[in-house]
Amino acid sequence: MAGLRREPTARQLRLGIELRRLRDAAGFTGREAAALLGVSSTQINQIESGLSGVSEKRLRRLASNYACTDEEFINALVAMATDRTRGWWEEYRGLLPTSFLDVSELEYHARYRRHVASLFVPGSLQTEEYARAVFASRLPQLTSDELELRIRHRMARQKITIPCEAVIHEAALRIRVSDRAASKAQLARLLELSEADHITLRVIPFDLDNFARASSTMTYWGGPVSKLDTVVRDAPHGSVFIDSEAQLTTYRTSFRKVEAASLDPERSREFIHKLAKEL
Repeated sequence: MAGLRREPTARQLRLGIELRRLRDAAGFTGREAAALLGVSSTQINQIESGLSGVSEKRLRRLASNYACTDEEFINALVAMATDRTRGWWEEYRGLLPTSFLDVSELEYHARYRRHVASLFVPGSLQTEEYARAVFASRLPQLTSDELELRIRHRMARQKITIPCEAVIHEAALRIRVSDRAASKAQLARLLELSEADHITLRVIPFDLDNFARASSTMTYWGGPVSKLDTVVRDAPHGSVFIDSEAQLTTYRTSFRKVEAASLDPERSREFIHKLAKEL
C-alpha cells in the first residue's frame, strides 16, 4: 500500500502502541475500531504498528470512542502524530544504526533526563576522548569512518540542554577507559558540568553499605506527560526502549532510591575533585 513507512521511528512506534493500549483498555477489537472510523481493520493495524500516520481529527475521534478523557495526554498524542520535525539527527540516517537516531529524537522532545551509571560516564556527559575510547573498545571493531560518525553524533547530542539529573557510581569515575590524562580530563569535565544550571550530578561511593542497585543503569526520559516517559537501556545490539506503565513505575522508584543513597551535589563535587587530585 502506498504511503506506508518502511522503518517507523521509535517515536512513531510509540504513538501506535499508545493508541493500541487505549483500544485494549476500551475493550474494542481492531475491526470494531475500524468501523467507528469508517476504515478497514488493516488501516487500524497499520496505524497501531507505526507503519501509517494518523490525522489529528481521526486520533481525537479514536480517543473519544475509547472514552479517553485525559485531555493533556490526548494533546500529547496529537503533537506526536502531527509533528513534522526533521531534526539534526537526520543527517545520520543510513549511516548509523537507527537506535542512535531514535535516542536523539527522543532526547529532542524530552522534558528532562535522568541517568544512573555504574560502569561508564553517561554519553551526554562524556568528553570526546572518553567517547572515542568507549567506541573504539567495542567488538566487532568499528571502521575509522564508523568510529568518527559515532563520536560526532555523540558530541552533537550534548548541545541539547534539557534538565539532567545524573547519579554516577565511583566505579565509573575510576575506570580508565583510556589513559590517566583522559580520565583526569573527564573528571574535570564533570566538575564543569556540575556547575551548570540544568545539570544535577550525584556520586555513589564504594564506601556505602547495603547498596545492591549497581545493575540499575538506565537513562530515563521525561515525556510531555508521565504516560509518555521512556527508559532506554543498552543492549548488545543497540538500545532497548521501555515504556509500559508498570516498568516505568519501577524505574522511577529505582531512580529515587539510588538518588537517596548518593552523595548530595556539593559533596559529589568534592568527591570528584578528590579523585582528580589522586590521578
